[in-house]
Amino acid sequence: MNKSELIDAIAKDAEITKVAAKKALESFISNVTTTLKKKEGKVSLVGFGTFSVSERAARQGINPATKKPIKIAAKKVAKFKAGADLATAVAGAKKK
Repeated sequence: MNKSELIDAIAKDAEITKVAAKKALESFISNVTTTLKKKEGKVSLVGFGTFSVSERAARQGINPATKKPIKIAAKKVAKFKAGADLATAVAGAKKK
């Protein structure tokens, strides 16, 4: 599912216009992004999951083209941990 398909699904389920659904989705994304940018940023949606920020330490890597070692800088990455309800739903889902 891509963003436009998600907007269509939200509009249908909530019985609202696609414009309103797009605005709601963009607001959600904006607020999660803003919160994660903060120092102790974390967004928890009970049953669904938690968005958080994790720090990756600097490390040594290898350039696959030249096989020479390279330094990979430390950075912050966004992380999502599924909640119990989502994990259970996915685990019980059948393959198509």
